[in-house]
Amino acid sequence: MAEIRLQKILADAGVASRRGSEELIADGRVSVDGIQIRELGVKVDPEISTIEVDGETIKLNKSKTYLLFHKPAGVISTMSDPEDRPNLGDYFKTRNERLFHVGRLDRESEGLILLTNDGDLAHRATHPSYGLIKKYVLEIEGAFGKDQIKELEHGVELEDGLARALSVQIIREVSPKHFWLEVSIHEGRYHIVRRMFDVLGIKVLRLIRSEFGPLSLGETKEGRWRSLNETEVTNLFKVLKINQ
Repeated sequence: MAEIRLQKILADAGVASRRGSEELIADGRVSVDGIQIRELGVKVDPEISTIEVDGETIKLNKSKTYLLFHKPAGVISTMSDPEDRPNLGDYFKTRNERLFHVGRLDRESEGLILLTNDGDLAHRATHPSYGLIKKYVLEIEGAFGKDQIKELEHGVELEDGLARALSVQIIREVSPKHFWLEVSIHEGRYHIVRRMFDVLGIKVLRLIRSEFGPLSLGETKEGRWRSLNETEVTNLFKVLKINQ
């Protein structure tokens, strides 16, 4: 095998994302053949070198895993939790891979989360330059109509900058102040959808991510996961400009 950048090897092994792997190297937590590495850009042949992180030898992923999970409300988007709160890792205890999640949903939000041991894909899927579109189904409480749709699509000012929805549609009007909506957005800032509606004085009762890029939640039930099929993987690689 040809020599490969160390951070890519770590990411491909599912140790961390590409950026997280660079931080591990910079912090002096990675060694190659017993020699501590702190310099980014070092190239290594993983077939003949022993690579350790915090003294533990990493294993190369011979196969890649791509899982779609329907996160229930009340589950935090981490693979473990020191406070023993319900977390993503609780649902994947039978998996042998070192999985990490792509993107986040806040604790009370529901819906699609991608999990993988492919560090390069995870890095690209969360990088702003690729701008994967996320689609959400919202249940809201408050006055809502054409004016609010126009404001959300034009952009609302948050404390960390302007936030704009790509599209907003009313799916169902339960009552004059109770609606179900479909909202598309390409950003992934912290609680961004909830904060956008908060600016308008509208309460979000439920928030469900139904699509992530080319992936759709479909019929996957709450608390269940499935492997992506070949077409889904191909489409994901295509939008992220990854050569298969």
